[in-house]
Amino acid sequence: MFVVSVKRKELKYYAAAALICIFAVIGGIISVSSAATTPAAKVGGVNMRAGNAQERVAFFSQFGWEIGTDPLEVKEVVIPTEFDETYEEYNTLQKSQGLDLSKYKGKRAKFWSYEIKNYPGYENTDGVIRGNILVYDGIVIGGDVCSIELDGFMAGFMANES
Repeated sequence: MFVVSVKRKELKYYAAAALICIFAVIGGIISVSSAATTPAAKVGGVNMRAGNAQERVAFFSQFGWEIGTDPLEVKEVVIPTEFDETYEEYNTLQKSQGLDLSKYKGKRAKFWSYEIKNYPGYENTDGVIRGNILVYDGIVIGGDVCSIELDGFMAGFMANES
C-alpha cells in the first residue's frame, strides 16, 4: 500500500493548477474550432472585405465591375449542413475562385445582390446582370456574376470567366 499525504495549503495550489490547465484546454478547443471558419481577408491577392457598403463597392471594382450603390437584394441565408447537387455545383464555382462554402456549413451569412452596370453587351440594361456575394463576418466567402435572363449565365467574379 502506498500513501501520500498532502497539506491543505498544497492542495489549493494543485487544484488551482488543475483548473488553469482545464481552462487552457477548453480555450484551445474553442480557438481552433472558430479558426476553422474564420474567413481570410485576402484570397489570391484579392481583398475579400465586405463589411460595409464602401468595402462591397471596392470588392467588385477589383474585378472591373461598376455596381449600383444600393443593393437590389439583401437577405440572411444559412449555408446548408448537407449540400444537394445544386449547392455542390455552386461550390465548384466557388472553389474555382479560391473559395469553399463547405467550411461554412450550418453558418449564417448575408447575401448581397447588386446591379452590374458595365457588363460587356449589357451596359444599357437595368438589373439584368447581377453581382452576388455571400458575406460571413464581414468577409466575402462566395459569390458570382450572373444574368437573370431566361437563358442566363452564372460565372465567377473575373470578367474572363464568363
